[in-house]
Amino acid sequence: MLRKMWEHRADYAYVLPAIAVMLVVIAYPIYYTIELSFFNTPPGLQLRDKIYVGLDNYIAILTSPVFWKVTSNTLIWTLGSTFISFVLGFACALALHRDFVGRGILRAVLIIPWVISAVAASYIWKWIYHSDFGIIGAVLVGLGLADRPPNFIDSVSTVLPSLIVVNIWREFPFAMIMMMAGLQTVPDQLLRAAKVDGANAWQRFWHVTFPHLRNVSTVTILLLAVANFNSFIIPWIMTGGGPSNASHIWITHIYELAFGRQRWGVASAYSVLLFLILMSLGYFYVRALSGNEQKDGNE
Repeated sequence: MLRKMWEHRADYAYVLPAIAVMLVVIAYPIYYTIELSFFNTPPGLQLRDKIYVGLDNYIAILTSPVFWKVTSNTLIWTLGSTFISFVLGFACALALHRDFVGRGILRAVLIIPWVISAVAASYIWKWIYHSDFGIIGAVLVGLGLADRPPNFIDSVSTVLPSLIVVNIWREFPFAMIMMMAGLQTVPDQLLRAAKVDGANAWQRFWHVTFPHLRNVSTVTILLLAVANFNSFIIPWIMTGGGPSNASHIWITHIYELAFGRQRWGVASAYSVLLFLILMSLGYFYVRALSGNEQKDGNE
């Protein structure tokens, strides 16, 4: 590898400025976060006077009941949002793949949640969910389905599902676009041949359409999972992690520890663990892309 790098040293000179920028804005912050995770940083102590504690921050995190609560919330948030967004987006893509009047308008309407600012969407949904003035509660009371407006984001039992609904509303258009692009690659000849052979709609989908969408499905699911695991705007703006940590996920908890409590060491340790998880997801994403490239090359 070193010999090849030396042979192409002139090529590396062209990308050297970009590499230098990446080292400054990416590599150094990662290194400093890892270093800081081994120190105790009390709020009343200046950061340069931090105290070395070794692995104490990691041990404190893994033995904390809050960590397991936040981890449970993160898994529910990530898996629920990813799976339902993908299924809903896939279903919409299959429906929009057919020709019908108004298909272009419906496509544009369904993409709106994805292009709306996440901050604006969060405030809108926060108002919709409002326990006193929210439109959902007013409709339920008006129809006689509820005696009083429900507390969607003010209740420990309903806050996380309510946030997941908002996240799904924002993300399913992305899955829809990805799967619609994948459906364009399914050969019509194979579908027609399967229909001639007597295959029904489900058999044509399962044995012809779905195998051609396996790679794009994998990439879409991984992208959704990474985005959801690292999601911040919706849960933080709508609830700030409350009530009683019921809607805290990893990224919001890290933000609160660092900028709310000034516990930089513990927040850094959390960040290192999150970084390792996202790197593992990134590994599978790169493998999926590599598989697609090898498949295209063989074809």
